[in-house]
Amino acid sequence: MGLGDELRQEVDAILKTKWESRDGCVVPSTETIQLGNDAVKLKGTVFYADLADSSGLVQGHKSWFAAEVYKSYLACACRVIRNHGGEVTAFDGDRVMAVFIGDIPNTSAAKAGLKLNWTIEKILNPKIKQAFPDATYAIRHAVGIDTSDLFIARTGIRGSNDLVWVGRAANVAAKMCGLRHGGNYVYITKAVLDKLNDSSKYGGGDSKQWMWESLQWNGETIYRSGWIWPAD
Repeated sequence: MGLGDELRQEVDAILKTKWESRDGCVVPSTETIQLGNDAVKLKGTVFYADLADSSGLVQGHKSWFAAEVYKSYLACACRVIRNHGGEVTAFDGDRVMAVFIGDIPNTSAAKAGLKLNWTIEKILNPKIKQAFPDATYAIRHAVGIDTSDLFIARTGIRGSNDLVWVGRAANVAAKMCGLRHGGNYVYITKAVLDKLNDSSKYGGGDSKQWMWESLQWNGETIYRSGWIWPAD
């Protein structure tokens, strides 16, 4: 069979096979979803963290230095995410995707984003400066968070496949983490804001200062915060 015939056969099999979907209560993995038209449906909060100006980092610095920045940032992001109950689901170059479910997924995701802000300011950048006193580079990033129904399927071919997350939250969170306004910001949608506990809406201790600033993006109101949440 030639390649063209293989491609036609593959597409026909996908388009003509009925979907088998089920409601999920845990974040699925490639081991729990079959490669055919099998899917899991769940309500989840999607979290994307993205390193800013990675092109400048790679083009303006030694490869080993860029790799150390990548590794340090992503390692810290993963630990912060897991500390707040999130499941890391994918890496894409210099960014990481995670999903939060459970009783307070939006509050947990927002706190994780603010804690990653703190990590950059209080740990990553000081450590980089300490290790490389002459370096002018400083990490900046953005986090995007949205919540919605999700439809998770396994895509690819045998031996080379991964999960695809279909739903508004996955698409919007991925786009928001690409916003750049200087500094380090966590961006959330109104759907996320409306479900936050007061603990992730207000900072400043007893003074209870509102942490989220509204802005317009793609014709809708979203919110951002440059606050930090200490890990110590």
